[in-house]
Amino acid sequence: MVKREILYDAFGELLYSIAKADGSVQNVEIDTLQKLIKEYNGRNNIEFNFNYDLAHSVTLNDAYEKAIQVCIANGPDPEYIHLINMMIEVAKAYMGIVPAEKKLLEKFVSDLKVRFLSDFYQHQLI
Repeated sequence: MVKREILYDAFGELLYSIAKADGSVQNVEIDTLQKLIKEYNGRNNIEFNFNYDLAHSVTLNDAYEKAIQVCIANGPDPEYIHLINMMIEVAKAYMGIVPAEKKLLEKFVSDLKVRFLSDFYQHQLI
């Protein structure tokens, strides 16, 4: 398991990725993110990483790959449910969930599932 701060950094990267998936980050997506994280424990880390990626025009792929590696290193975590819900809300904020956003959401869930199931089955054989 990784430190909570690092996990929340990854959440910022993933939320940036979903906002960027439709081509560019819209103000309504930023506003939605702000509302979603207003009372969230990792708010500062999420906000910092989202804004950093936005200011530096980080590619969707670079942000996603960095974040998914942290999530995989962290392992299963109930926080992912909150993250996925936030990703869905950010995606819906501008023109609903478009195919590129849906694909990214499905990829995230699939990447976690494949990795965690692989780990589970590997430990079952020992």
